[in-house]
Amino acid sequence: MKLDYDGLGSGLGDLARLSNAESRSISAENFKGEKGKGAMATEGVHANSARELGQGWKVSPCVKIAPHSVFTVAEIEGPGALKHMWMTVSQRFYRQFILRIYWDGEADPSVCVPLGDFFCNGWTERVNVNSVPIVVNPSGGFNSYWEMPFRKKCLITLENLSDEDPEFFYQINYVLTEVPEDRAYFHAQWRRMNPTREKEEYVILDDVAGRGQYVGTYVAWQPNSNGWWGEGEVKFFLDGDREFPTICTTGTEDYFGGAWGFTDNTFKNYQEFSSPYCGLPQIIRPDGFTKANLRFGMYRWHVCDPIRFREDLKVTMQALGWRSKGRFLPLKDDIASTAFWYQTEPHRPFRQDLSPDHLEVI
Repeated sequence: MKLDYDGLGSGLGDLARLSNAESRSISAENFKGEKGKGAMATEGVHANSARELGQGWKVSPCVKIAPHSVFTVAEIEGPGALKHMWMTVSQRFYRQFILRIYWDGEADPSVCVPLGDFFCNGWTERVNVNSVPIVVNPSGGFNSYWEMPFRKKCLITLENLSDEDPEFFYQINYVLTEVPEDRAYFHAQWRRMNPTREKEEYVILDDVAGRGQYVGTYVAWQPNSNGWWGEGEVKFFLDGDREFPTICTTGTEDYFGGAWGFTDNTFKNYQEFSSPYCGLPQIIRPDGFTKANLRFGMYRWHVCDPIRFREDLKVTMQALGWRSKGRFLPLKDDIASTAFWYQTEPHRPFRQDLSPDHLEVI
């Protein structure tokens, strides 16, 4: 039987198709994802708990990552593709763990994002997310369904910036298969500005060169002024656009799939929502004591409407509210964003500040 299906891009319509792709999985019970070598650990974090049962009984379900160290989550020889990543760690480490992914032996990572922000949990307070590519379940189960093809090698690392050595649980599911020429590489980059500069657009992403498609945005936003904060436009500058973009949205809440200030039917309260392609799953409200500001977490996935570029890409967002006499007010807010896109390699190295003070949620 000739099998032409490579096992990539699978959905409900492809589940009955046969393929020569080989399924593999990496975890603390099989660090290299080797065939027939799962559950063989005799040493591990839970070895004492399994002392009466022995090998094959959850001896090594997780690892402890030493303070100020980099742990290799997975190192895979290609060709193949990541299909699903599941991870969990205590919420206080969401901004202190840095996820990096390198493709085909590159020196600079194509993914470099604080762990929580990658999974739409930037505010170090757990929130569930019910979307297609990112799912977060009780209590802090992080799931990524972004398909990430590679041709030669995949390297996933996690840097612990903290002074502690927490338990980290993970499962990396992937396939070994041929990757067609038209498959681009997954990228994700984190940025933050606190506060934003008055009358200056916040840059979600720039300095992208190559061909690809933009597929998603996550933003953790803290308004620092009273009143509504989401009047700003999101702009996409494509293939040589300079002063004016090719794509311009009608407002912040509109871009993230909401309307009329994300309010409920009373127009007096914000309303959380989480849907397949867009959501405002997190609203942290002041408590009159230690929580002084409103904080929002929102996502928009361009799964059905990827924004395609051939040469270059820049994405910006305005922080814009209202002031007296019906005038717009340029805001000075705390905004952190994660951009998700696919592109050809090589990519330009990211310019990021990942110092602990810049990452800290205060």
